[in-house]
Amino acid sequence: MLKIKRFTFNPFQENTYIIYDEKGSAAIIDPGCYEPEEKKELYDFIIQENLKPELLLNTHCHVDHVLGNEWVEQTYSIPLLIHENEIPVLNSAKVLAPNYGFPAYRGIEPDGYMSPGKEISVGQEELQVLFVPGHAPGHVVFYHPTSKICIAGDTLFRGSIGRTDLPGGDHDLLLEKIKSELFSLPEDTTVYPGHGPETSIEFEKIYNPFVGKNASY
Repeated sequence: MLKIKRFTFNPFQENTYIIYDEKGSAAIIDPGCYEPEEKKELYDFIIQENLKPELLLNTHCHVDHVLGNEWVEQTYSIPLLIHENEIPVLNSAKVLAPNYGFPAYRGIEPDGYMSPGKEISVGQEELQVLFVPGHAPGHVVFYHPTSKICIAGDTLFRGSIGRTDLPGGDHDLLLEKIKSELFSLPEDTTVYPGHGPETSIEFEKIYNPFVGKNASY
């Protein structure tokens, strides 16, 4: 089984996640920590739980999801994995960060690329990588079948979906991928989004106004 801890960081109220197994092997996903107190909160939890970070994963590379990449990589000496289609998005974060009030942001290069359909090991557990572009061109989602945990980034929210008006966005593609990739997961899967509270596949299949059974958009 995997455990999951959520942190909410930066003015965008971005959700950063740590997932970890029973022996403390951990992956840090979408670190949005920018201010020193945010980094300390993440650091203190890792110490408190005696975790051993092994991977740094980005669901996608918009600024609010990568602000802590450099700090995490330097602090824990772990590799950054992204989808290859996110390279331009990651590179653009260096230019956009100061405009959003993050002048101290320093970008890093990925150490490897994730392939949809393959699995990523977190200790003894395996994460499935799902390809769900539309909000961003290389957006991936992580699913752990045993725990029925889905870390969805900015694809699916409680009662909403990710915006698609940013460069590389595609509204119709996002709707299609949510229905084909995410709605094929068990209905009791808990969805942990990049912003806001968690939800479930069952709830969104019924009530989501964009992709639910009575969608009105």
